[in-house]
Amino acid sequence: MKAAVVSAFSEALEIVERDVPAPAAGQVLVRLETCGLCHTDIHAARGDWPVRPTLPFIPGHEGVGIVEELGAGVTSRRIGERVAIAWLASACGSCRYCVDGRETLCEQQQNSGYSIDGAFAEYALASAAYVVPVPDGINSVDAAPLSCAGVTTYKALKVAQVAPTERIGIFGVGGLGHLAVQYADIMGGSVVAIDISDDKLDLALELGAEHVVNASRTEPVAALEALGGLDVAVVLAASPHVFEEAFASLRRGGRLICVALPGDAAKMDIPIFETVLKGISIIGSIVGTRQDLTEVFALHAAGRTRVVAETRSIDDVNEAIADVLSTGLLRTNWQIGGEIRDGVPLRDLAEPSTPKWTKAVRTDGGLEEHTLGGIVSRAAVVASESAGTLGVVDAWYAGIDRHYRSELMHVKDAGKGRALGAWVRATMKGAEDVGGKGSALVDAMRDGWDAVGLGKYASDEQVHGG
Repeated sequence: MKAAVVSAFSEALEIVERDVPAPAAGQVLVRLETCGLCHTDIHAARGDWPVRPTLPFIPGHEGVGIVEELGAGVTSRRIGERVAIAWLASACGSCRYCVDGRETLCEQQQNSGYSIDGAFAEYALASAAYVVPVPDGINSVDAAPLSCAGVTTYKALKVAQVAPTERIGIFGVGGLGHLAVQYADIMGGSVVAIDISDDKLDLALELGAEHVVNASRTEPVAALEALGGLDVAVVLAASPHVFEEAFASLRRGGRLICVALPGDAAKMDIPIFETVLKGISIIGSIVGTRQDLTEVFALHAAGRTRVVAETRSIDDVNEAIADVLSTGLLRTNWQIGGEIRDGVPLRDLAEPSTPKWTKAVRTDGGLEEHTLGGIVSRAAVVASESAGTLGVVDAWYAGIDRHYRSELMHVKDAGKGRALGAWVRATMKGAEDVGGKGSALVDAMRDGWDAVGLGKYASDEQVHGG
């Protein structure tokens, strides 16, 4: 059988031929029709997270296919049945979390495409008890992303305990976000979508959002406060800064639902005083259970949700990953077994637009030039993948690869955060786009910069570009 295999972290996946495996007791052999590419697969292939997969391994946890063989003792599945292979490959079934319906918190769980081989292949083994039947009313094209992006966001909104008419902010309208918008709408929420891509925001409006905020053109916290603030903020963009903006957008009694998983053991800076005074809850939400996925399938079969799709061949896995990391491609499904199967877009935020300025004064006082046309510095690339436009700027100022926002958060602490955000956007868009207010914004930013001892910029010309 053909399979895409990770043999070394941060190296290209290898397309190899392997023997078709035989199911052990309690397992089924599934002939895959399609499998979605999730950003988790990319993290796995790069070894980004603290607990790494064991090499070599086959990624993939959005597999959909037909049961071809039953292992000994399997009575719950039948040959010819179509099933989904999701992230939760198995759990112990007897711990407090499994017993009380929180099986995705089981400490003995196995995960498809991470701790065991997944579905980037023509065949895969899976636990008969943990595959989920796909209803006849859903095609495999849609079922694959629903098995991860769908069940993850559905679960996040369930744990948020959304009440009808509450204002729900969806931060990042990508593979997960476009489904989150729909689930929030189904649950009776008033949905606000936040992203930096007009195309994605237009899609969010089509899918039920009442308001949209383009964070590349306006200060998102101020825009959300103007709407009255959020009751629930679901963060699907893997940037610590976005988590902090989402928190700041909550009104009293609000819930911050943390879903995205930034790499490098990233941390968010959350004020304790506001958390306590405003009664804000911070909730982590991992993928949903088998029951959650059954409900997700039922909603889709009833015509309540829509999946946006794109097709790739499994032979093009490395090109697809490169596109995700360089062009903002969202999510794709593999063409397996000669059939064309579509999936859903993957990155939750598109890349920022290219800045117009070309110079920045380093914190050590030395002037450093940057060629920004292709965002060539590694620091900029790393930060842009993690924190959008502000992350790029921070990396340049810090002069190191993985700095993200720590220096500039000190400026926010000095009371200059809003001015700084406006200044950065004025810089990126050109002072002419902000009605001649560029100089005032630069001066306000300078004051905050000085307050934390990071030095001044030499001139407006150097700030805005030569």
